Amino acid sequence: MPIWFAYTMITLLVITSVLLVLLILLHRGKGGGLSSMFGGGVSSSLAGSSVAEKNLDRYTVLVGIVWFACIVGLGLWLRLQMASGT
Repeated sequence: MPIWFAYTMITLLVITSVLLVLLILLHRGKGGGLSSMFGGGVSSSLAGSSVAEKNLDRYTVLVGIVWFACIVGLGLWLRLQMASGT
């Protein structure tokens, strides 16, 4: 595989890593743990989840899948490069 594939995967990996961190930080705390220690537990007692939260969950899962695919693609590319001896 050409070297541009590795550069594309690395660029996509960096972008999805930043997006994944931002999307995870946007999630509302569910109570317990460190989020409730800083006062997040009071507002998380509302029942039900909104459409925005469901969409945020979907986007987080989608970006996570793309991130995982980049990791696997980079690993396969590295393995092929090591096997070919270049």
